[in-house]
Amino acid sequence: MQQKELEALIQSLCEQGNLPNALSLLKQSDDAEIAEAAASLSGQFILAEVDGEQRIYHQTIETNDEGVEQEFVEYIMNEGDDVILFVAWFFDLFFSLKQKDVYQMAGKTYHQPKRR
Repeated sequence: MQQKELEALIQSLCEQGNLPNALSLLKQSDDAEIAEAAASLSGQFILAEVDGEQRIYHQTIETNDEGVEQEFVEYIMNEGDDVILFVAWFFDLFFSLKQKDVYQMAGKTYHQPKRR
């Protein structure tokens, strides 16, 4: 995918307003790698209330060497937060794009995440 196409995609994703809509758009991408990466995430997000906030987490279950399943949960964003948080996480996870660079392509200012 060319740089301009990637920038246009990232900007379109940021206009989606929420994680489910952005994920849906990613799954429809003409770029097979992006579409496959997005499809692999289906069913892996959970919403949980923590300290009065609706938080969105990415959840995976992996089997360790002893055959025991282990659950891994990673905080992505709060419901209602700017979807750039998910977009930057997605491109960092699957395509090793720095989050700062994704924000720049989206025309947004990157801020270091707060510790939770």
